[in-house]
Amino acid sequence: MRMNQDERRFDFHGLGAALKRAREEKGWTQAYVAELVDRDSRTIMNIENKGQYPSFDLFVKLITMFDVSVDQFIHADGGARSSSCRKHIDVLLNSMNEKELFIFRFYE
Repeated sequence: MRMNQDERRFDFHGLGAALKRAREEKGWTQAYVAELVDRDSRTIMNIENKGQYPSFDLFVKLITMFDVSVDQFIHADGGARSSSCRKHIDVLLNSMNEKELFIFRFYE
């Protein structure tokens, strides 16, 4: 094992969902985004829905294009180890806009 090797795995599902939400807010299709970043629309679908890891280049293009901050996904648990279910719920809540949060609170 190499020194300083980090064994944590980044769960890309939450960030993929945030990218999907941002794309939909712009009214763009997966095919249109794929054309913009010179990829196949299946690649965009897999990133958004299956948590597929994009290349670093594509990752930077997508978060820049949609102005999505990755901090909430990388540091979603505040450094503490928590269940993957809790992390997923936190990511989904963090990706909600004010209107969605208001509706969510209304039904509590």
